[in-house]
Amino acid sequence: MPENVVIIGSGPAAWTAAIYAARANINPLVFEGNPDDDKNRQNGTLPLGQLALTTEVENFPSWPAGDTRQYLKTALKADDPDFPYWVAKDKEQPTHGINGPELMALMRQQAKNFGTRVQSKDVVKVDFTKRPFTLTLHDGKVVETHTVIVATGARANYLGLPSEDKYKNRGVSACAVCDGALPRFKNKPLVVVGGGDTAVEEASYLTKYASEVNLFVRRDVLRASKIMAERAHSNPKIKLCWNTEVDEVIGGDKEGVTAIRAKNNKTGEKRDIPAAGLFLAIGHTPNVGFLNGALELTATGYLKWTTLARTYTSVEGVFAAGDVADDYYRQAVSAAGTGCMAALDAERYLGHHGLI
Repeated sequence: MPENVVIIGSGPAAWTAAIYAARANINPLVFEGNPDDDKNRQNGTLPLGQLALTTEVENFPSWPAGDTRQYLKTALKADDPDFPYWVAKDKEQPTHGINGPELMALMRQQAKNFGTRVQSKDVVKVDFTKRPFTLTLHDGKVVETHTVIVATGARANYLGLPSEDKYKNRGVSACAVCDGALPRFKNKPLVVVGGGDTAVEEASYLTKYASEVNLFVRRDVLRASKIMAERAHSNPKIKLCWNTEVDEVIGGDKEGVTAIRAKNNKTGEKRDIPAAGLFLAIGHTPNVGFLNGALELTATGYLKWTTLARTYTSVEGVFAAGDVADDYYRQAVSAAGTGCMAALDAERYLGHHGLI
């Protein structure tokens, strides 16, 4: 018998959709991804999404400063072998919010509490040309379903340097709004990489906290729009570094990032710039490859919402939630909101077609 709804993904959008679908008694099935696939690790698409790669989360509502240890011990299953992170004594603990993996584990647990079924598998192929839809899993199994919610997110683009990977979440970030206010960055020099509107926006945002922001631009001119470029030039805290690329991220095991080795791509000259953080603003890649063109995309490669204020895609009965369809906000709370919307859209679709 076909599933009522299958949710593909495991970030805030996916788990929120699962919570709402489970509470509506439509028995959702979540494919959260294969944790044993090294490609998922390399691409940042392991279960629990991008927040699993984040330490302190200060801007998700309901998590103010305070020790969350005791609550976590009662809210999460102590014998759950999948997510032992929250009890690991060697992990950095939050002081102003909650750790990203812990927040995601709580969402996952909440979805399971309402009866959501979870399988740690990748969906590698879809067929939306016939009903019910069919999904092929990485182990070759095929699942039929009346509706699908795609919530696979988008992964931040990084430079690919070994030193960059070493200091992720210890000074290397791809989201200024998410991490800029963290204590490690306050009143410290920072580096932003990029030359477009996003890079200037990130640099401008970081000037609220940093002592100065060095903006590394590969060319001798910004790609940003005129108004954004003017903001960069006029902000006394932003220093534009032309023809500059990151050669290496420098730091220590205890303090994290301490400097960025910059390279002039015209002269080859290298110099170390003191910095407590490196922020990448070179774009995101939505995780849509497994769809193989089955759904319409926007000009920037994200899933296209075809109806205003709805999560509808180009195929009726298939819905999109979170960063896989959002190239503008890209926040956990906004992703969770669209996850709720997608679950309600799926429920109403099923009811309208007499499937529940």
